[in-house]
Amino acid sequence: TFGGINLEDIKAPECFEVERRLQAELDIPVFHDDQHGTAIISGAALLNALKINGKRIEDLKIVISGAGASAIATADFYVSMGAQQSNILMVDTTGVIYAGREDNMNEYKLRYANYTDARTLADACVGMDVFLGLSSAGVLTPDMLRTMAEDPIVFALANPTPEIMPELAFETRKDVIMATGRSDYPNQVNNVLGFPFIFRGALDVYARQINEPMKQAAAAALAALTMEDVPDSVLTAYGLSSLRFGRDYLIPKPLDPRVLLWVAPAVAKAAMESGVARREIDIEAYRQELIDRQGIGQQVRSRIINKARAGAPKRVIYAEGDENKIIRAAAQVADEGIAAPILIGRRELIERQIADLGLTFAPEIVDPYQDDKRARYQPALYELRQRSGVTMAKARALLRDRNYLGPMMLHMGEGDAFISGLTYEYPDVVRPALQLFHTRPGARRASGVYLVIVKGRVYLFTDATVNIDPNAETLAEIAILAADFAKTLDIEPKIAMLSFSNFGSTPHPQSQKVREAVEIVRQRRADLVIDGEMQADVAVTPELIDGRYPFSQVKDANVLVFPDLGSANVAYKLLARLGGAETIGPILLGIGAPIHVLQAGDDVEDIIAMTAVAVMDAQSRG
Repeated sequence: TFGGINLEDIKAPECFEVERRLQAELDIPVFHDDQHGTAIISGAALLNALKINGKRIEDLKIVISGAGASAIATADFYVSMGAQQSNILMVDTTGVIYAGREDNMNEYKLRYANYTDARTLADACVGMDVFLGLSSAGVLTPDMLRTMAEDPIVFALANPTPEIMPELAFETRKDVIMATGRSDYPNQVNNVLGFPFIFRGALDVYARQINEPMKQAAAAALAALTMEDVPDSVLTAYGLSSLRFGRDYLIPKPLDPRVLLWVAPAVAKAAMESGVARREIDIEAYRQELIDRQGIGQQVRSRIINKARAGAPKRVIYAEGDENKIIRAAAQVADEGIAAPILIGRRELIERQIADLGLTFAPEIVDPYQDDKRARYQPALYELRQRSGVTMAKARALLRDRNYLGPMMLHMGEGDAFISGLTYEYPDVVRPALQLFHTRPGARRASGVYLVIVKGRVYLFTDATVNIDPNAETLAEIAILAADFAKTLDIEPKIAMLSFSNFGSTPHPQSQKVREAVEIVRQRRADLVIDGEMQADVAVTPELIDGRYPFSQVKDANVLVFPDLGSANVAYKLLARLGGAETIGPILLGIGAPIHVLQAGDDVEDIIAMTAVAVMDAQSRG
């Protein structure tokens, strides 16, 4: 067992001595969050604020309102990052802390007793680049703010009422760069962004202490994370449609789940490099371990992405390449080495959105309004479909539809996988795919499967998208496709063929077709574990199987084959909405080319996961 200590609610100056003595006597991390949490989070905000106003930290003139634990610790941290101690003026309830002052002083304040003629906060603000408030409400007046330097950085962190309200600050000066401690304004300096993740990294390498390099690494990681695309889950949590680095977004949001994956590895790495770690770890493997700790859903997504990365590189074509979510997802796909994106869409619109999003991303763009592909593909499409009522003229017309243009790019070898569906109905994507490619060798039909993650388990629900009322033959094919897909995810399939009947308890043509499907699968694929017909609760409850049906070969099913599309569709949607299940899909199986369909409303993370599925599919075909 290895642990650390987080100190709470110890006032200055006693907190400094308590922390110092504990650090001297103990060989484990000791951390006073009231001091260092504020320092690190505001330090991250400061690093990013400097990217906006173009100033250098070593040149900053800083005024600090407050001289308690967090104020002194933050001043110390800014100095460790490069600020000059001689450029910091600290103001307490007595006034400016200056060289020679004797009233209300201690050894910690003495470090910031600089030579100055300033005696009040108003005096101290003149010409300053940064105001750091860790004091009380309303102490920074508009007149004081007006005297500060160009593009002033104002961190008004008093709670619940800051040293100056943001509305008043912006009314006073349009160039102010502002952060507060409140959640109802942009740039909340919240210690929750630091302590849990700093300790995670420190404890996982058995660090002897939390030193300055580790704190600086945490601040730098938070600052760097702010430059990344913000997940849709975070935007939804805060009721936002977009969020990107700028004056209103200097540090990550407290609910951003990526903070763990950025801060903890950075802290662990700094601990190893600075010599305070007892345990050496592989940082990339550690980051993957942290992903796995976030839950089975993240494990599954990560497994799919890692498998895609590990295989041969593939080019993925996106039909809706001028959609904001697609562009954001494609940028991450390229950055993480999952695939090489090809975006179908208006070049001007795509390039403008890339610029607006601040992305350094140069994808291949196929502009259907300018590219010569339609003319080149027309004879090939005509040849494929000439006996299905497609004339040369109709072939040209069909190629105006991106769901024909993209698959034809696959046919012509100008891409390896195709993704569509964010703004289309499911049949609009599947129909052209089946017309052009039919089913893959060995498959008689296509089907759709959802990964449903609930209560720490992964299930495959099928078929929820393609076959409305399958017969026994089709059900057997659906089961085999789903089982083979499960194996690609390193899931050993245990197939339950679902019905309202348990092993002949309710004779009916609907239950009989399920029984027949089981026998067909057993005849074709003796290697698969399958049983049925059985009710859904029996399929997923080993106690019921053991107690009532001990003869069954399936004790705890993970591939659930529904008797028809309606029941599968209803089941996965109810579980997702009412049961808190996470779903990935629909994943299209059995098509003659790597073509996959998004759902309307999918977020960026869903698109990335589906891209990885498409890449795996393409890799499996050589």
